[in-house]
Amino acid sequence: MLKRIGLAFSALLVVIAASLFIYVHGKLPHRSGEQTLPGLQAPVTVRFDERGVPHINANNQADLYRALGYTQAQDRLFQMEMLRRLARGELAQVLGSKLVPTDRLFRTLRIREQADWQVAHADQATPEWQALQAYLDGINAFQAEHPRPLEFDLLGIPKRPFTPADVYSVVGYMAYSFAAAFRTEPLLSYIKDSLGESYLNVFDRSWHPQGALASGALTGADWKGLGALAQLSAQATALTGLPQMEGSNAWVVSGQRTQSGKPLLAGDPHIRFSVPSVWYEAHLSAPGFELYGDYESLVPFALLGHNHSFAWTLTMFQNDDIDLIAETSNPDNPNQVWYQGHWVDLEQEQQRIDVRDADPVYLQLKRSPHGPIINEALGDNAGTRPIALWWTYLDGANPLVQAFYALNRADTLAKARSAASLIRAPGLNVLYANAQGDIAWWAAAALPIRPPGVVADFILDGSTAQADKLGYYPFSENPHEENPARGYIVSANAQPASPVGRPIAGYYNLPDRGQRLNQRLSQDGRWNVNKSQDLQLDTQTGYAQRVLEPLLPILRTAIDDPQQRQLLDQLAAWHGDYPTDSISATVFNEFLYDLAFTAFHDRLGDSMFQNLLASRLLDAALPRLAADAGSPWWTALSTTSKQTREDAVVHAWTAAISRLRSTLGADPAQWRWGKAHLLTHMHPLGSQKLLAPLLNVGPFDVPGSHEVPNNFSAPLGPAPWAVNYGPSTRRVIDMADPEKAIGILPVGQSGVPFDPHYQDQARDFVQGIYHPLHLSQSDINRNLRTVLRLEP
Repeated sequence: MLKRIGLAFSALLVVIAASLFIYVHGKLPHRSGEQTLPGLQAPVTVRFDERGVPHINANNQADLYRALGYTQAQDRLFQMEMLRRLARGELAQVLGSKLVPTDRLFRTLRIREQADWQVAHADQATPEWQALQAYLDGINAFQAEHPRPLEFDLLGIPKRPFTPADVYSVVGYMAYSFAAAFRTEPLLSYIKDSLGESYLNVFDRSWHPQGALASGALTGADWKGLGALAQLSAQATALTGLPQMEGSNAWVVSGQRTQSGKPLLAGDPHIRFSVPSVWYEAHLSAPGFELYGDYESLVPFALLGHNHSFAWTLTMFQNDDIDLIAETSNPDNPNQVWYQGHWVDLEQEQQRIDVRDADPVYLQLKRSPHGPIINEALGDNAGTRPIALWWTYLDGANPLVQAFYALNRADTLAKARSAASLIRAPGLNVLYANAQGDIAWWAAAALPIRPPGVVADFILDGSTAQADKLGYYPFSENPHEENPARGYIVSANAQPASPVGRPIAGYYNLPDRGQRLNQRLSQDGRWNVNKSQDLQLDTQTGYAQRVLEPLLPILRTAIDDPQQRQLLDQLAAWHGDYPTDSISATVFNEFLYDLAFTAFHDRLGDSMFQNLLASRLLDAALPRLAADAGSPWWTALSTTSKQTREDAVVHAWTAAISRLRSTLGADPAQWRWGKAHLLTHMHPLGSQKLLAPLLNVGPFDVPGSHEVPNNFSAPLGPAPWAVNYGPSTRRVIDMADPEKAIGILPVGQSGVPFDPHYQDQARDFVQGIYHPLHLSQSDINRNLRTVLRLEP
């Protein structure tokens, strides 16, 4: 009897295992055999290489984009679904009530309405529109004929066709993800209003604002709401596990400074890590067109790319294309605001947010002449003063899709310049090289003309003309370089020089990373692919020394403990590099956080301090604070006697050592950077304990840090540090031999769990290994793994 029960149980396990295998296998991409793709004019061949990259050959470009949509959907359909739901404020419908605040924010941003407006005004006779529609047809054909992704089953997501409005919504999300103003302008305005202008000096901004809201104009409830809005803006994408743009490295070197005699281009855009990662590699070929590109889900044209004739990459411009504007309400009618000398009605609209695990939420959206009332996203916690959002992205047409269609075909300098001129928002640095020998960079964005003297770092007063915009400067006045005499161009998100001497408002990164790149490039007149790899993997800048130089003498005077004295000596000899075996990197990073906490937390409080940590302001503030013994930030509110810089620095050091001992152990030899600095690529459902081991990828010990070239970045906080953004790809292309281009993705091509290409590049990525980007037919055939034939 027991034997029969055992056999039956074993048989049941076999049936369950077989059923699971069949279920999972049915979700995997089809990379071989034949599939029918409706709408094709002729058969299309898709050859997959060793990394799962599709090399698509078609007889015409319409078939090419239809096949791209189909092929990408096989690997990234769930990512496409999540991106459109995020951008259009529809995540709570599938993820539940915890995503209602995120949906409220994105509904309030009005991205979906702007996307719908762009579609309604698009010229559907253009080749770019026809290519976009073919791409969507390919996605929808795959979705209609194949099983839903695993995540669709888990969440109960119904199949729904993808539309042009989804494409433009994702473009809007891209623009939003660059917007540092949400985190920065409320913080700076709070410091000016609540603490005084002397507290602003440490942030190294221009402090002669006109048009800023007068001190005392916002209540405590208003500041609380704005702080919550800033935190919501920072957290919105982190909760969904979706990619968010953060920063980038790029350089282009002319043939006069390369070993090959032709231009060389290198780039590694810095984006939030996720599973799958942001880029999908694909090689497209049809009569009259060929491109190896990196594609974002639901964007049919490559945002990074190369072929035999030209190559380009991107970094984030970081220009300020958002103003937060405090409106003055009519005391007799709260639905009116004062604008240009009279009361005007707010536009109002009610929207419904469906919630998976609760009743629908109804949202009353309002809009002033300046833009949507953004603090409506907070509901009852919005405060009393309406805050409007003016945003370049919402101000008329934004032909980003057309810009990249043109850039995908920009085989001359003039064509590339023309394509870059179409970019309005988000602001992007376009770095370009071609086989003819040209190199160039354009800071591509629509730069608004603000009234004379207005500094938009603060919340502006909407009752005055200072909040209005006077148009946009011509593209020819944007920062740019074409074939500069120095023979190379570097872009690393630092503030660019204006060709007409006009300051360009923005929330730029520190210059240290760019200075490190420039230092290395300027020293070598024989640049090549290997040296570019080495520079992309560099882990050093001079930032740490700038912070430590005025502080180490204080600590050496105050610290007597032999073990801690040894750590101080090591810091003094440290070169500011972040290999995984560094002890000094760990000590410095913890000390940096405790220094920031000691100086800023008491004055700012929890909410505003968190906003400071999430902003780029802190990077610039800490070296200036360290060097300024008289800064008012050194005096803590919690002390009865006046605290000096020396007191605060010693307190921060003591707290740092205590934290490291409690977290990493009593022996400093165990405080290796790699032990405390870890990368786990998170899937959108990876926060669930049962799913995390199946869907997340990692953890990995990683080198580098915030604002070094190998920019594996974690939020500044107490140890250990969870890396959340960094290189989204690494690419190097020598135009002397584009067929030998190299690159790497952070995880893999596929977003389908259990697929062989789900995480096959992850370990190589953290180890700094590159793979060939096959462009020639002979290379493709040598590395061919499977062939898929798509039939009409």
